[in-house]
Amino acid sequence: MPRSEARVATDRPHRYAKQLASHLGRRSETSWDEGSGEGGIVFQNGTGTLTATEGALLLAVETDAEHLAVLEDVVGRHLVRFGTKDELVVEWRRDTGEPGTTQRNAE
Repeated sequence: MPRSEARVATDRPHRYAKQLASHLGRRSETSWDEGSGEGGIVFQNGTGTLTATEGALLLAVETDAEHLAVLEDVVGRHLVRFGTKDELVVEWRRDTGEPGTTQRNAE
């Protein structure tokens, strides 16, 4: 399955990951473990992971080629909206080496 990853620089990776898992949990099955700083998302047509590290939130999505850009956009768009104050930027890189989509605050 095609995979795409993003490393989002932030001083609050745990906070944003927890908020993202909670928000996306309204429509998808999600999990978040505060202790390990890791979470997962099960979408209708793919999966995602959230990993909080020192100074960054690592994101990954996996799905068929047709839906890869859609999942990048869903995860990235919501995160950017939560992190408007911190001006978060999500730049996806696909496992093929090609760039994926980019989400940033439009203002």
